[in-house]
Amino acid sequence: MTTIGVLGGSGAVGRIVVDRLTAWELGKLRVGGRDLERVAKVCAQAPKAHTEPMRVDLNDRDELRGFCADCDVVVNCAGPSYQVLDRVARAALAAGAHYVDAAGDLVAIDALGDAPPTGLADRAAVFSAGLMPGLSGLLPRLLAVDGPPARLDIYVGGAAAIGPLSAVDALLTRGPRFGTALAAWRNGGIAPNALRPLRSVALPGFRGRVHAWPFLSAEASRLAAELGVEELRNYTVYVTEAIPRALAAAWADEDAPLERHVPAVAAAAEADLAATGPYYTMLFQAVHHDPAPGRPRRLELHTPDSYALSGVVAALTARDLLDERIPPGVHLAAEVLSPRETLTLLADDPLVTGVELI
Repeated sequence: MTTIGVLGGSGAVGRIVVDRLTAWELGKLRVGGRDLERVAKVCAQAPKAHTEPMRVDLNDRDELRGFCADCDVVVNCAGPSYQVLDRVARAALAAGAHYVDAAGDLVAIDALGDAPPTGLADRAAVFSAGLMPGLSGLLPRLLAVDGPPARLDIYVGGAAAIGPLSAVDALLTRGPRFGTALAAWRNGGIAPNALRPLRSVALPGFRGRVHAWPFLSAEASRLAAELGVEELRNYTVYVTEAIPRALAAAWADEDAPLERHVPAVAAAAEADLAATGPYYTMLFQAVHHDPAPGRPRRLELHTPDSYALSGVVAALTARDLLDERIPPGVHLAAEVLSPRETLTLLADDPLVTGVELI
């Protein structure tokens, strides 16, 4: 029987991975986490599935090895990603399993590339299998099926709770392997300081007036280069300016440990939630050289829970690996999943409250 390991299975992302994989009846699920009682409760909610709760701490090499043993795929939903890096991927590949990371990024891939494991010869490791990065680099490809647009604008954001681990990850998203603030992609390269924040603007699909902060992520740069887009603008959207202010204050305080600013970032996210309630929107807009009738120019996707939707993407990636639709090697999810099929599946998922491609 196929065995799928879900590490961090009792968290906001992992619970959804377990739920979707259970519904698809892909095999036995081994659900792991540091708190065995919480993990057992998740398994108990899937009584029709063959589930196995297991106590595992990813920082314990022997426990991690035991968790990955005999798995066909290991899906990692545990964090924070800046500490996980390639640790779980190496354990999964050493056990002969494919690997999916609901988070992860180029830094994790760099770490895995240092002495690449032999398992990559016939197994795959897929990182950034979530909402952002992940869907934010996958879905815009649907606006370029008939050739690269002259310009592509990406707006992703809304209001969502930020826990301590996610806050630290957010505070660490600086440097060339993550992206460049205020930059745009123009004519084949990064244009520094090309954009300014858009304050109190109305954007399709967002509630009321919002604030859009330009950040050319590494994912967006790779997307622009691959598609051959002349200009790409990538914005993170906030419902208030509380989070940008909290992040700016932390980055200006260079001598203090980032953990000191975690409460401020979490409180800023709570302020956003109080303002609008939970929601997340992905908006992609293209300007085409040839605006032929019927050519898609805008894509919107809406969800009440960005973390949970990341779990759906991770589960879809695991399913594609089991179906042998992803080749061996190291990949980013946005570059190996099918944009069209992913959008079709998401449109039918209860966590997606609206999809529009026009």
